[in-house]
Amino acid sequence: MKRGGLNVTDSFYYIISTSSQTYRPVLFDENHLVKVLAMINAIEVVNKSPALTDANITLGYWLLDSCSDVSTALRATAAFTQPADCHHNGSSACQQPIMAVIGAAYSEMSIAVARHLTLQMIPQISYSSTAVILSDKKRFPSFLRTIPNDEHQTAAMANLLRSYGWNWVGVVISDGDYGRSALDHFSSQASKMGICVAFKLVLPRSVSREDLSSTMTKAAETILTNHKVQVIVSFAKPSLMKALYQELHDQAVREGLALHTMRRVWVASDSWSSSSSVRGNLSLEDIGHVVGFAFKKENLTSFNEYLNRLETAEHNYMENNSFLKEFYSKLSSSNMSSNIDHPSKALSILRKHISADGVFGIEMAVSAIAQAVASVCQRRDCRTAGRVQPWEVLQALWMEEFTVRGKNYRFDSRGDINLGYNVVMWRSDRGSIHVSDVVAEYHPQNHSFTHTNHHTVTKFKELRHIVSKCSESCLPGEFKKTAEGQHTCCYECTNCTENYYSNSTDMSQCLSCNTSTEWSPEGSSGCIPKRLLFFSWQDGFAVVLLSFSALGIVLALLVSALFLRWRNTPVVRAAGGPLSQVILFSLVVSYISAVLFVGKPNDLQCKARQVLYGISFTLCVSCILVKTIQILLAFQFNPKLQELLRKLHQPYVIVSVCVALQVATCICWLILKSPGYSITGNPTTLLEACHEGSHLAFGVMLGYIAVLAFVCFICAFKGRKLPQQYNEGRFITFSMLLYLISWLIFIPIYVTTTGVYLPAVEMVVILISNYGILSCHFFPKCYIIFFKKEQNTVSAFRKDLYEYSKVSAVKLCSLLQSFCFTPKDTAFVSEILFFYWFFFNKREPVTSVSIINTHPTKQ
Repeated sequence: MKRGGLNVTDSFYYIISTSSQTYRPVLFDENHLVKVLAMINAIEVVNKSPALTDANITLGYWLLDSCSDVSTALRATAAFTQPADCHHNGSSACQQPIMAVIGAAYSEMSIAVARHLTLQMIPQISYSSTAVILSDKKRFPSFLRTIPNDEHQTAAMANLLRSYGWNWVGVVISDGDYGRSALDHFSSQASKMGICVAFKLVLPRSVSREDLSSTMTKAAETILTNHKVQVIVSFAKPSLMKALYQELHDQAVREGLALHTMRRVWVASDSWSSSSSVRGNLSLEDIGHVVGFAFKKENLTSFNEYLNRLETAEHNYMENNSFLKEFYSKLSSSNMSSNIDHPSKALSILRKHISADGVFGIEMAVSAIAQAVASVCQRRDCRTAGRVQPWEVLQALWMEEFTVRGKNYRFDSRGDINLGYNVVMWRSDRGSIHVSDVVAEYHPQNHSFTHTNHHTVTKFKELRHIVSKCSESCLPGEFKKTAEGQHTCCYECTNCTENYYSNSTDMSQCLSCNTSTEWSPEGSSGCIPKRLLFFSWQDGFAVVLLSFSALGIVLALLVSALFLRWRNTPVVRAAGGPLSQVILFSLVVSYISAVLFVGKPNDLQCKARQVLYGISFTLCVSCILVKTIQILLAFQFNPKLQELLRKLHQPYVIVSVCVALQVATCICWLILKSPGYSITGNPTTLLEACHEGSHLAFGVMLGYIAVLAFVCFICAFKGRKLPQQYNEGRFITFSMLLYLISWLIFIPIYVTTTGVYLPAVEMVVILISNYGILSCHFFPKCYIIFFKKEQNTVSAFRKDLYEYSKVSAVKLCSLLQSFCFTPKDTAFVSEILFFYWFFFNKREPVTSVSIINTHPTKQ
């Protein structure tokens, strides 16, 4: 145990630093000597601060060396926690109690010391012990630190690995509480982020262990044989990392491997991220890339000024500083430093080992203790020994903010000060290694990184080209299939099945598409919206059918105008007179209903198209039925019944009743179970169509029209042999037959067919029915009006009727005579023609006598 200090005779409070030295007891190690000097400077600075000068107190210190050994650290702790024999010791420590401890550097020693200091509630502040267990205030209520704990560092490491896509890594730790705690927390954080630990290497605590060689050999062998592990996270001590690097080099040489095979990306913890000595005689090209986490730091102006004062004072100042004196003597006696003859040479060596984050942490610890003591001593006289107890200083540390270089800090509920981390990346420049290039900052609050150094950040981002994975990444459209017993990071890539997808790399399972609106083929990286299908306006078939519908509307309107113009002619009167206009109007509505079968359907359209067609075509057929009944009355009834049937024959009443029945059917249909809009899902498409609601009601509507059409057909068939110029019987027969055949064909097609063109089938049948009536009922009349005007007169009609009656009478009389009919019976033929003319022309007919006289009589 090494004890040293300055001759400060007016010290009232002591700060003990169990600063860590090298792994085997030596007088000095440059890295830790720098920290000792940083603490001395910090104490000298705070002793001059107004807070302490106003209280008329100063701080003293007692430096104890733990030699990086727990047992040594515990003996050092006992030296100031147990009552000392002041008569034999003669130390100033016998005059004042120890109020606080700064240190130790390593967690395993801080844990051991903290257990003893807790018994007396002596506050302990560490500047580099990061073990998570020390944040447990139930076990270590008097421990504080000026840095975040390893829980944040392991989270930062895991986030860094995830950001670069490295999920197959190795971990190297030093044996002990710190290393195992860091390993546990890192494994937990990595597992949450899908990162697997390929191997875990536990190195001995000290390089002096006998089993070090065999352990290092196995560790190096493990690293070299795991080729897929290109990233290694290390929580080991610097000396152990140095030994590991050397063993990797030696083993590669022994096995004849290229030196680049030992290259890895080393993610360094704060314990060695800023220690360039770990590389030994190797270059950075041999080691690979080193990315480390270091604590936040501030400028070193105060400490640099302190070193400058030491350099200016030369030997005079060293006489009062036993540490520098012994360090100078050590360098002067060494062969490698035989040329050193001036203290500035020694200080230039120390400047190379300055760790900015470590110096800043020590300054924060000293400032916190100084301001806590000042706050306590503002309320009492602290000159007398025992007036202030350590627990009072501890309480002040928890409650009071302290200021360092104009910034305020406070220990959180876990005794930590979490400022985040600097991410450093080692850089080689002409053989020398720079370990303090800060390339990014890590913010624990949102687990994010921000790049700071634009000069070196490019190389930092280039690490993305390095692959450290057990298996190749699964591309979008694939998922990871892990075999039983394997790491989750070792897997096979399997295509997603149909209607499943993966939209990023390395997904553990495929996501399901919303099959109601989306679909995806096998191996898809996303869902494809199902294509909406309907009988659209842009469809070529639809354009043709719409053209026929528009043509039908135009033709019906033109015929209506033509019939109005020639409404008093025999041809128009024979076609039904005013009823012909009703028929043409119903055809126009029927054509319009056909148009509603095209386009994106909606509820209103679905209801309107069937109802419009049903009512309009019922109106049309009922008007034709009136005409066929007139023919039937003219040719099928006994003359004695003509007067009675004429009274019963009311055309507009018949039409109204027929249409009213269809209207009632449609109203019931709409109320009870009306047609509507529906979407039918297919594997890759969505069919938008109208459903008929009640197929029974749909069938009743069509069946009702079919019954009327069949009656028309029967009646017209019986009167098909009227004069050709005016005979509508044969045309009605043909049109009704065409209607019935087309709808009989439609029914099986409609029942068995689904798809986009189902509305087109019904539309075709409607157009056939409409054009059949338009062509058979009206086009022949239009032909006569335009091209046979001489036939469209009353005299021409009488003449044709006379000629037809002569021929018919001769034939009929011959037939009747063969059945022994009398001439009186044959006169019935003339009476038939008489009634036909009366029904259709509504004028005074030729007398039956004149017509009868033209008929031949039976001899």
